[in-house]
Amino acid sequence: MSQPVRDIERAELSNGLVVVTEKMPHVRSVSVGIWVGTGSRGETPERNGMAHFIEHMVFKGTERRTAEKIAQTMDSVGGMLDAFTAKEMTCFSAKVLDEHLPVALDVISDLVLRPRFDDADIVKEKQVILEEIKMEEDNPEYLIHEMFTQNFWRGHPLGLPILGTSETVPQFTRGALFECFDAWYAPNNTVITAAGNLEHARLVDLVAREFDGAARAGAAAARTAPRTHAVIEQRNKRELEQVHIVLGVPSYPLAHERRYAASLLNVILGGGMSSRLFQNIRERQGLAYAIFSDLSPYTDSGMLSVYAGTSRESAAQLIRSVVEEFRRIKREPVSVEELRRAKDHLKGSMMLSLESTSARMSNLARQAMYFNRFVSLDEMLASIEIVTREEVLAIAHDFFEPGQIALTVLGNLNGLQVTQDLLG
Repeated sequence: MSQPVRDIERAELSNGLVVVTEKMPHVRSVSVGIWVGTGSRGETPERNGMAHFIEHMVFKGTERRTAEKIAQTMDSVGGMLDAFTAKEMTCFSAKVLDEHLPVALDVISDLVLRPRFDDADIVKEKQVILEEIKMEEDNPEYLIHEMFTQNFWRGHPLGLPILGTSETVPQFTRGALFECFDAWYAPNNTVITAAGNLEHARLVDLVAREFDGAARAGAAAARTAPRTHAVIEQRNKRELEQVHIVLGVPSYPLAHERRYAASLLNVILGGGMSSRLFQNIRERQGLAYAIFSDLSPYTDSGMLSVYAGTSRESAAQLIRSVVEEFRRIKREPVSVEELRRAKDHLKGSMMLSLESTSARMSNLARQAMYFNRFVSLDEMLASIEIVTREEVLAIAHDFFEPGQIALTVLGNLNGLQVTQDLLG
């Protein structure tokens, strides 16, 4: 059944800022987001954590509003305000009733155009972020993924932690903040997306009123593609009850032509309760409560990782079992039924993920930043449908080379030694 055509419009201001909207007349809300095309990947090792620090600092006050006034303005219209920093982008977003879109845009524009970066606020926020770093280091699932990522992309900005470190954050100065802010928060590095009950021309007018005076920044330094490293790391943390394990291999960039086939491979391997890893390692062997695989694609590279938590006694067996699933998916094509289930799962989750205005707003941003065109839902569904068993097999051969498998183990290891022969 053909899906309704999405009502998507795009405009570009003279200073390079891109505005993309999707009209959804059947809803009463609007989600609007300002997407800056720089995250932790744009940092130097000395300034690691700066993108995240700026994301925090803009909420501390602007030339027009105090931190309290920012919160009050959004609360007074029943709106939700959010922000996050990722490896390749930073986002500020709001969700409001359609009539309050001008208020929402005014607030988030204020954040990205006129932050104060007050010295006293900088001192306090450093402390807040140092506490955030400690909190995350107490979370073993976060910590093992961070350790794995730093090893996998070692020597490249993709490997830098988004939060920064307890060494880098205390060194940040007001001058350094403004230097990075001016370079990154430029209109030609920014996309504004909105989805919901809105008029495209009206939003473009509102955006132009706020951003017309913003000056372009010079071209950013060209990105160098990362190399991956098949490192084995184990860290003893005696207070942990479980041993946490991540295995990973290189995968495709976000806009790769085989991205749908790679997503299907991920679903079959560890993307749900009927996946091979869940059925074999949890249901048949009882080795883990949580086990799943995940794709992390970027502009020019990507990673497929498997996470599990288990007892020290079962750790070696679990690693062997995961590697055996890697081998098995390379040995023979997946069954017709398994591929059908994976396609239906992926299609269903994709369609469900586009039900809300905020999800559509995020989807528009990803397409504008990575694809420079808009892929219709019908086109996505058709691209999933044409993937063959042979294609999934070919990708498995690409990904699961023994020499490419990286491994990180964290927990009360008590003499457990993880060696290369487990991955062979």
